[in-house]
Amino acid sequence: MAFRSGFVSIIGRPNAGKSTLLNALVGEKLAIVTRKPQTTRNRIQGIINIERKKPTQAKEACVGHPRPAGQVVLVDTPGIHKPINSLNRRMMKEVYDALEGCDLLLLIVDATAKFGTGDQFALDIVKKSGQPCILLLNKIDALDKQKLLPLIAEYKSLHEFAEVIPISALKRDGLDMLLDTVVRALPEGPRYFPKDQLTDQPERFLVAELIREQVLLTTEQEVPYATTVLIEQYEEGARLTRVAAVIYCERTGQKAILIGKQGATLKKIGTAARLQIEKLLNTKVFLELFVKVQAGWRDSNQFIEGTDWRKNLG
Repeated sequence: MAFRSGFVSIIGRPNAGKSTLLNALVGEKLAIVTRKPQTTRNRIQGIINIERKKPTQAKEACVGHPRPAGQVVLVDTPGIHKPINSLNRRMMKEVYDALEGCDLLLLIVDATAKFGTGDQFALDIVKKSGQPCILLLNKIDALDKQKLLPLIAEYKSLHEFAEVIPISALKRDGLDMLLDTVVRALPEGPRYFPKDQLTDQPERFLVAELIREQVLLTTEQEVPYATTVLIEQYEEGARLTRVAAVIYCERTGQKAILIGKQGATLKKIGTAARLQIEKLLNTKVFLELFVKVQAGWRDSNQFIEGTDWRKNLG
């Protein structure tokens, strides 16, 4: 049976569960996850290598053939929203860039939320793309089961989806069926990445994201959205990795909140981030955090471009 491969973009509204799905399918934490909308700001690729599998259950056997081997390159994207500043516009550009050249779309929706204008906006993007799309009804673990079939019928009336699959990314329900469906839908093709590679992201970007995740989890109101993290020093050692990072915010008041009384908040962020980074790198980590004010950075194209790791690989 021929090897199948391709790029599969995950799109949806903020908090629909895109990053949770990516992490669950890849089996590693590649994308940070919080309850705050717009946590994801960049396209994140996760690579899944699928071995050929013979049918082991009656449901699988009725398909008539085993699951083919393949490589699925998942592309997580920022939540679909209407942009209000340069950062938001860059985030939406990441979404549209992910649509170009992909072989399949996964539109993920929160099955517990009422269909609204944001969902219609996301659906319109799918329709305009012209790409085949699998609809994922996520969070079914929190849904009244009697509502599932009517919900499937409602979405099927809105667009001709390739498949509609109920899942729980958090509980990992329905993910085997999803992977089977995805790899069968992909064209015959090469292995794009080595078997042992999980993502296209450099470790220093992942480290910056883990620090930003703790900022999001620790702070409230406007502060999480007015911050970004840049790595200024990254020295890898066999037993110790040294990292110096700057948390940028927009106002001095935000800086004071991030530092906290006698540095307590910054210390809390640093300690939690360090533990996550040590899990990622499998080494001890010496982490230094600094907070700087960069007024209006979310509306500065030049500053935002400077945060793009793809343009700073050298």
